[in-house]
Amino acid sequence: MTASIKPAPAARRSARGTWHRPLLICAALMAVLVALCGVGMAVDDRTLLGESVWAKPMKFGFAFALYTGTLAWLLARLDRGRRLARWVGTVFAVATTAEVAAITVQAARGTISHFNADQSDPITLALVPILTLGVMVIVIAQLVVAIIVLMQRTGGRDLNRAIRAGLGLATVGMLIPVYWMVTGIHERTVTDANGNEIPMYQGHGIGDPDGHGMPLTNWSVTGGDFRVPHFFALHGIQVLLVLTVVLVALSARHAWLRDERVRARLVGSAALGYSGLVAVVTWQAGRGQSLIHPDAATLAAFAAVLLVGAATTVRVVVTARRAAAAAAVAAPAGLVEPESAAQNKCIAK
Repeated sequence: MTASIKPAPAARRSARGTWHRPLLICAALMAVLVALCGVGMAVDDRTLLGESVWAKPMKFGFAFALYTGTLAWLLARLDRGRRLARWVGTVFAVATTAEVAAITVQAARGTISHFNADQSDPITLALVPILTLGVMVIVIAQLVVAIIVLMQRTGGRDLNRAIRAGLGLATVGMLIPVYWMVTGIHERTVTDANGNEIPMYQGHGIGDPDGHGMPLTNWSVTGGDFRVPHFFALHGIQVLLVLTVVLVALSARHAWLRDERVRARLVGSAALGYSGLVAVVTWQAGRGQSLIHPDAATLAAFAAVLLVGAATTVRVVVTARRAAAAAAVAAPAGLVEPESAAQNKCIAK
Protein backbone atom coordinates (compact mmCIF):
# COMPACT_ATOMS: atom_id res chain seq x y z
CA MET A 1 0.00 0.00 0.00
CA THR A 2 2.90 2.33 0.77
CA ALA A 3 4.31 1.73 -2.71
CA SER A 4 1.05 2.84 -4.34
CA ILE A 5 1.42 6.38 -2.98
CA LYS A 6 5.20 6.65 -3.47
CA PRO A 7 6.25 9.87 -5.22
CA ALA A 8 6.84 9.45 -8.94
CA PRO A 9 10.37 9.74 -10.34
CA ALA A 10 11.60 13.30 -10.87
CA ALA A 11 11.45 13.07 -14.67
CA ARG A 12 7.86 11.88 -14.58
CA ARG A 13 6.85 14.61 -12.10
CA SER A 14 8.48 17.20 -14.34
CA ALA A 15 6.72 15.93 -17.47
CA ARG A 16 3.35 15.86 -15.76
CA GLY A 17 3.79 19.18 -14.03
CA THR A 18 4.50 21.27 -17.14
CA TRP A 19 1.44 22.88 -18.64
CA HIS A 20 1.34 22.84 -22.43
CA ARG A 21 3.14 26.03 -23.40
CA PRO A 22 1.66 26.67 -26.90
CA LEU A 23 -1.86 26.27 -25.48
CA LEU A 24 -1.01 28.61 -22.60
CA ILE A 25 0.33 31.19 -25.07
CA CYS A 26 -2.83 30.79 -27.13
CA ALA A 27 -4.99 31.30 -24.03
CA ALA A 28 -3.01 34.43 -23.14
CA LEU A 29 -3.40 35.83 -26.66
CA MET A 30 -7.13 35.19 -26.51
CA ALA A 31 -7.38 37.00 -23.17
CA VAL A 32 -5.53 40.01 -24.62
CA LEU A 33 -7.86 39.94 -27.62
CA VAL A 34 -10.91 40.06 -25.32
CA ALA A 35 -9.53 43.19 -23.65
CA LEU A 36 -8.72 44.86 -26.99
CA CYS A 37 -12.15 44.04 -28.38
CA GLY A 38 -13.72 45.57 -25.27
CA VAL A 39 -11.87 48.79 -26.06
CA GLY A 40 -12.93 48.49 -29.70
CA MET A 41 -16.58 48.17 -28.72
CA ALA A 42 -16.27 51.31 -26.59
CA VAL A 43 -14.67 53.53 -29.26
CA ASP A 44 -15.93 52.03 -32.55
CA ASP A 45 -19.64 52.37 -33.26
CA ARG A 46 -19.69 50.23 -36.41
CA THR A 47 -22.18 47.36 -36.39
CA LEU A 48 -22.39 44.12 -38.33
CA LEU A 49 -25.58 42.05 -38.45
CA GLY A 50 -26.99 43.95 -35.49
CA GLU A 51 -23.98 43.88 -33.15
CA SER A 52 -20.62 45.61 -32.77
CA VAL A 53 -18.03 44.51 -35.31
CA TRP A 54 -15.82 43.62 -32.32
CA ALA A 55 -18.40 41.41 -30.59
CA LYS A 56 -17.63 38.25 -32.57
CA PRO A 57 -13.84 38.20 -32.04
CA MET A 58 -14.45 39.03 -28.37
CA LYS A 59 -16.76 36.02 -27.94
CA PHE A 60 -14.39 33.70 -29.78
CA GLY A 61 -11.47 35.01 -27.73
CA PHE A 62 -13.29 34.45 -24.45
CA ALA A 63 -14.41 30.93 -25.39
CA PHE A 64 -10.99 29.82 -26.60
CA ALA A 65 -9.15 31.45 -23.68
CA LEU A 66 -11.17 29.22 -21.36
CA TYR A 67 -10.87 26.09 -23.46
CA THR A 68 -7.18 26.26 -24.43
CA GLY A 69 -6.31 27.07 -20.82
CA THR A 70 -8.24 23.98 -19.73
CA LEU A 71 -6.47 21.82 -22.33
CA ALA A 72 -3.06 23.19 -21.29
CA TRP A 73 -3.77 22.01 -17.73
CA LEU A 74 -5.23 18.68 -18.85
CA LEU A 75 -2.32 17.67 -21.11
CA ALA A 76 0.06 18.14 -18.15
CA ARG A 77 -1.77 15.34 -16.30
CA LEU A 78 -1.35 12.58 -18.89
CA ASP A 79 0.71 9.45 -18.15
CA ARG A 80 0.45 7.83 -21.58
CA GLY A 81 0.53 9.31 -25.07
CA ARG A 82 2.04 12.55 -23.77
CA ARG A 83 4.22 13.15 -26.82
CA LEU A 84 1.36 12.69 -29.29
CA ALA A 85 -1.00 14.71 -27.09
CA ARG A 86 1.45 17.59 -26.80
CA TRP A 87 2.03 17.61 -30.56
CA VAL A 88 -1.73 17.60 -31.21
CA GLY A 89 -2.15 20.31 -28.57
CA THR A 90 0.30 22.48 -30.51
CA VAL A 91 -1.70 21.91 -33.70
CA PHE A 92 -4.86 22.88 -31.80
CA ALA A 93 -3.22 26.08 -30.51
CA VAL A 94 -1.92 27.10 -33.94
CA ALA A 95 -5.23 26.36 -35.69
CA THR A 96 -7.18 28.24 -33.02
CA THR A 97 -4.89 31.27 -33.24
CA ALA A 98 -5.17 31.34 -37.03
CA GLU A 99 -8.96 30.95 -36.93
CA VAL A 100 -9.50 33.75 -34.41
CA ALA A 101 -6.93 35.97 -36.18
CA ALA A 102 -8.89 35.63 -39.43
CA ILE A 103 -12.13 36.50 -37.61
CA THR A 104 -10.45 39.55 -36.05
CA VAL A 105 -9.06 40.78 -39.39
CA GLN A 106 -12.50 40.60 -40.97
CA ALA A 107 -14.02 42.36 -37.96
CA ALA A 108 -11.49 45.18 -38.22
CA ARG A 109 -12.40 45.48 -41.90
CA GLY A 110 -16.09 45.66 -40.98
CA THR A 111 -17.08 42.64 -43.00
CA ILE A 112 -18.31 39.06 -42.59
CA SER A 113 -15.92 36.28 -41.58
CA HIS A 114 -17.72 32.90 -41.60
CA PHE A 115 -20.08 32.04 -44.48
CA ASN A 116 -18.75 34.93 -46.61
CA ALA A 117 -19.14 34.04 -50.31
CA ASP A 118 -17.77 37.30 -51.74
CA GLN A 119 -15.56 36.36 -54.70
CA SER A 120 -14.53 39.94 -55.46
CA ASP A 121 -12.56 40.60 -52.25
CA PRO A 122 -9.01 39.17 -52.36
CA ILE A 123 -8.57 39.36 -48.58
CA THR A 124 -11.76 37.42 -47.97
CA LEU A 125 -10.72 34.85 -50.58
CA ALA A 126 -7.40 34.41 -48.77
CA LEU A 127 -9.04 34.04 -45.34
CA VAL A 128 -11.94 31.74 -46.23
CA PRO A 129 -9.74 28.59 -46.37
CA ILE A 130 -8.42 29.41 -42.88
CA LEU A 131 -11.94 29.91 -41.55
CA THR A 132 -13.26 26.67 -43.05
CA LEU A 133 -10.29 24.31 -42.84
CA GLY A 134 -9.34 25.70 -39.43
CA VAL A 135 -12.59 24.37 -37.98
CA MET A 136 -11.85 20.90 -39.33
CA VAL A 137 -8.30 20.91 -37.93
CA ILE A 138 -9.57 21.99 -34.51
CA VAL A 139 -12.23 19.25 -34.50
CA ILE A 140 -9.78 16.52 -35.53
CA ALA A 141 -7.25 17.64 -32.90
CA GLN A 142 -10.03 17.62 -30.30
CA LEU A 143 -11.01 14.05 -31.24
CA VAL A 144 -7.40 12.85 -30.94
CA VAL A 145 -6.98 14.46 -27.50
CA ALA A 146 -10.28 12.95 -26.33
CA ILE A 147 -9.19 9.46 -27.44
CA ILE A 148 -5.83 9.80 -25.67
CA VAL A 149 -7.54 10.89 -22.45
CA LEU A 150 -10.03 8.00 -22.64
CA MET A 151 -7.09 5.57 -22.69
CA GLN A 152 -5.95 6.48 -19.18
CA ARG A 153 -6.91 7.78 -15.77
CA THR A 154 -6.11 11.45 -15.26
CA GLY A 155 -6.92 11.73 -11.55
CA GLY A 156 -9.26 10.31 -8.94
CA ARG A 157 -12.59 8.83 -9.91
CA ASP A 158 -14.43 12.13 -9.60
CA LEU A 159 -11.89 14.18 -11.55
CA ASN A 160 -11.49 11.47 -14.18
CA ARG A 161 -15.24 11.33 -14.74
CA ALA A 162 -15.47 15.12 -15.03
CA ILE A 163 -12.66 15.22 -17.59
CA ARG A 164 -14.04 12.38 -19.71
CA ALA A 165 -17.61 13.63 -19.73
CA GLY A 166 -16.45 17.21 -20.32
CA LEU A 167 -14.26 16.26 -23.27
CA GLY A 168 -17.13 14.27 -24.75
CA LEU A 169 -19.42 17.28 -24.48
CA ALA A 170 -16.76 19.60 -25.92
CA THR A 171 -16.26 17.28 -28.88
CA VAL A 172 -19.99 17.31 -29.58
CA GLY A 173 -19.93 21.10 -29.29
CA MET A 174 -17.18 21.33 -31.90
CA LEU A 175 -18.96 18.99 -34.29
CA ILE A 176 -22.09 21.17 -34.30
CA PRO A 177 -20.48 23.94 -36.46
CA VAL A 178 -19.44 21.26 -38.95
CA TYR A 179 -23.06 20.14 -39.11
CA TRP A 180 -24.04 23.74 -39.85
CA MET A 181 -21.67 24.11 -42.72
CA VAL A 182 -22.70 20.95 -44.58
CA THR A 183 -26.45 20.62 -43.98
CA GLY A 184 -28.24 23.97 -44.12
CA ILE A 185 -27.62 26.24 -47.08
CA HIS A 186 -29.33 29.64 -46.89
CA GLU A 187 -27.92 31.76 -49.69
CA ARG A 188 -28.69 35.45 -49.38
CA THR A 189 -27.11 38.91 -49.39
CA VAL A 190 -26.42 41.05 -46.32
CA THR A 191 -24.95 44.51 -45.81
CA ASP A 192 -21.66 44.80 -43.96
CA ALA A 193 -20.47 47.68 -41.75
CA ASN A 194 -19.11 49.52 -44.79
CA GLY A 195 -22.41 49.44 -46.66
CA ASN A 196 -21.22 46.75 -49.09
CA GLU A 197 -23.54 43.97 -50.21
CA ILE A 198 -22.01 40.64 -49.17
CA PRO A 199 -23.29 37.29 -50.51
CA MET A 200 -23.53 34.57 -47.86
CA TYR A 201 -24.10 30.83 -48.21
CA GLN A 202 -25.11 30.08 -44.62
CA GLY A 203 -26.13 31.68 -41.33
CA HIS A 204 -26.26 30.89 -37.64
CA GLY A 205 -30.02 30.97 -37.39
CA ILE A 206 -32.55 28.32 -38.37
CA GLY A 207 -35.84 29.57 -39.70
CA ASP A 208 -34.40 33.09 -39.60
CA PRO A 209 -30.83 32.71 -40.96
CA ASP A 210 -29.38 35.90 -39.49
CA GLY A 211 -31.72 36.08 -36.52
CA HIS A 212 -32.48 39.08 -34.37
CA GLY A 213 -30.17 38.47 -31.50
CA MET A 214 -30.20 38.62 -27.73
CA PRO A 215 -27.96 41.15 -25.99
CA LEU A 216 -24.32 40.04 -25.67
CA THR A 217 -24.69 36.53 -27.15
CA ASN A 218 -26.64 37.64 -30.27
CA TRP A 219 -28.42 34.29 -30.25
CA SER A 220 -31.54 34.50 -32.37
CA VAL A 221 -34.83 35.42 -30.71
CA THR A 222 -36.81 34.89 -33.92
CA GLY A 223 -35.68 31.36 -34.79
CA GLY A 224 -33.41 28.51 -33.82
CA ASP A 225 -29.70 29.06 -33.38
CA PHE A 226 -27.03 26.32 -33.32
CA ARG A 227 -24.68 28.60 -31.42
CA VAL A 228 -26.73 27.78 -28.31
CA PRO A 229 -25.88 24.04 -28.10
CA HIS A 230 -22.38 24.81 -29.40
CA PHE A 231 -21.78 27.12 -26.43
CA PHE A 232 -23.29 24.86 -23.78
CA ALA A 233 -21.50 21.73 -25.01
CA LEU A 234 -18.12 23.42 -25.45
CA HIS A 235 -18.07 24.74 -21.89
CA GLY A 236 -19.48 21.66 -20.17
CA ILE A 237 -15.97 20.60 -19.16
CA GLN A 238 -15.44 23.81 -17.16
CA VAL A 239 -18.79 23.33 -15.41
CA LEU A 240 -17.93 19.76 -14.41
CA LEU A 241 -14.41 20.64 -13.27
CA VAL A 242 -15.70 23.46 -11.09
CA LEU A 243 -18.29 21.08 -9.63
CA THR A 244 -15.52 18.58 -8.81
CA VAL A 245 -13.48 21.23 -7.01
CA VAL A 246 -16.56 22.38 -5.06
CA LEU A 247 -17.36 18.81 -3.98
CA VAL A 248 -13.80 18.27 -2.76
CA ALA A 249 -13.97 21.54 -0.80
CA LEU A 250 -17.31 20.54 0.75
CA SER A 251 -15.92 17.13 1.75
CA ALA A 252 -13.92 18.85 4.51
CA ARG A 253 -17.22 19.63 6.25
CA HIS A 254 -19.39 16.69 5.17
CA ALA A 255 -18.15 13.18 5.93
CA TRP A 256 -20.40 11.55 3.34
CA LEU A 257 -18.55 13.41 0.56
CA ARG A 258 -15.10 12.14 1.58
CA ASP A 259 -15.48 8.97 -0.45
CA GLU A 260 -14.41 9.85 -3.99
CA ARG A 261 -16.82 7.23 -5.33
CA VAL A 262 -19.69 9.33 -4.00
CA ARG A 263 -18.25 12.47 -5.59
CA ALA A 264 -17.76 10.58 -8.86
CA ARG A 265 -21.43 9.53 -8.82
CA LEU A 266 -22.50 13.12 -8.22
CA VAL A 267 -20.30 14.32 -11.09
CA GLY A 268 -21.79 11.57 -13.26
CA SER A 269 -25.29 12.69 -12.33
CA ALA A 270 -24.42 16.28 -13.23
CA ALA A 271 -22.88 15.14 -16.53
CA LEU A 272 -26.04 13.19 -17.34
CA GLY A 273 -28.23 16.20 -16.66
CA TYR A 274 -25.93 18.55 -18.56
CA SER A 275 -25.86 16.20 -21.56
CA GLY A 276 -29.65 16.15 -21.47
CA LEU A 277 -29.66 19.95 -21.50
CA VAL A 278 -27.38 20.01 -24.54
CA ALA A 279 -29.59 17.47 -26.31
CA VAL A 280 -32.74 19.51 -25.64
CA VAL A 281 -31.30 22.85 -26.81
CA THR A 282 -29.90 21.13 -29.92
CA TRP A 283 -33.33 19.67 -30.69
CA GLN A 284 -34.95 23.02 -29.97
CA ALA A 285 -32.57 24.89 -32.31
CA GLY A 286 -33.03 22.29 -35.05
CA ARG A 287 -36.77 22.95 -35.00
CA GLY A 288 -36.19 26.65 -35.65
CA GLN A 289 -37.17 27.66 -32.12
CA SER A 290 -35.50 30.40 -30.10
CA LEU A 291 -33.99 29.48 -26.73
CA ILE A 292 -36.18 32.07 -24.98
CA HIS A 293 -39.42 31.04 -26.71
CA PRO A 294 -39.80 27.33 -25.90
CA ASP A 295 -43.02 25.55 -26.78
CA ALA A 296 -44.82 22.95 -24.65
CA ALA A 297 -42.76 20.06 -26.08
CA THR A 298 -39.47 21.79 -25.28
CA LEU A 299 -40.61 22.69 -21.76
CA ALA A 300 -41.63 19.07 -21.20
CA ALA A 301 -38.19 17.91 -22.37
CA PHE A 302 -36.47 20.38 -20.04
CA ALA A 303 -38.66 19.18 -17.17
CA ALA A 304 -37.82 15.52 -17.91
CA VAL A 305 -34.08 16.28 -17.88
CA LEU A 306 -34.45 18.19 -14.61
CA LEU A 307 -36.43 15.38 -12.97
CA VAL A 308 -33.99 12.66 -14.04
CA GLY A 309 -31.00 14.71 -12.90
CA ALA A 310 -32.61 15.56 -9.58
CA ALA A 311 -33.71 11.95 -8.97
CA THR A 312 -30.24 10.52 -9.60
CA THR A 313 -28.61 13.20 -7.44
CA VAL A 314 -31.01 12.67 -4.54
CA ARG A 315 -30.49 8.90 -4.71
CA VAL A 316 -26.70 9.31 -4.53
CA VAL A 317 -26.89 11.80 -1.66
CA VAL A 318 -29.36 9.73 0.41
CA THR A 319 -27.38 6.51 -0.08
CA ALA A 320 -24.07 8.20 0.77
CA ARG A 321 -25.43 9.88 3.90
CA ARG A 322 -26.89 6.61 5.16
CA ALA A 323 -23.62 4.78 4.53
CA ALA A 324 -21.63 7.49 6.32
CA ALA A 325 -24.00 7.46 9.28
CA ALA A 326 -23.82 3.67 9.54
CA ALA A 327 -20.01 3.76 9.37
CA ALA A 328 -19.85 6.40 12.09
CA VAL A 329 -22.01 4.28 14.40
CA ALA A 330 -20.11 1.05 13.69
CA ALA A 331 -16.57 2.42 13.99
CA PRO A 332 -14.92 3.03 17.37
CA ALA A 333 -14.99 6.68 18.42
CA GLY A 334 -12.09 8.67 17.05
CA LEU A 335 -11.08 6.02 14.50
CA VAL A 336 -13.25 7.11 11.59
CA GLU A 337 -10.97 8.43 8.89
CA PRO A 338 -11.88 9.81 5.48
CA GLU A 339 -11.64 6.95 2.99
CA SER A 340 -9.92 9.01 0.36
CA ALA A 341 -8.44 12.01 2.19
CA ALA A 342 -5.13 11.70 0.36
CA GLN A 343 -6.92 11.53 -2.98
CA ASN A 344 -8.77 14.75 -2.22
CA LYS A 345 -5.52 16.57 -2.96
CA CYS A 346 -5.23 15.30 -6.55
CA ILE A 347 -6.96 18.30 -8.08
CA ALA A 348 -4.66 20.80 -6.41
CA LYS A 349 -1.53 19.10 -7.76
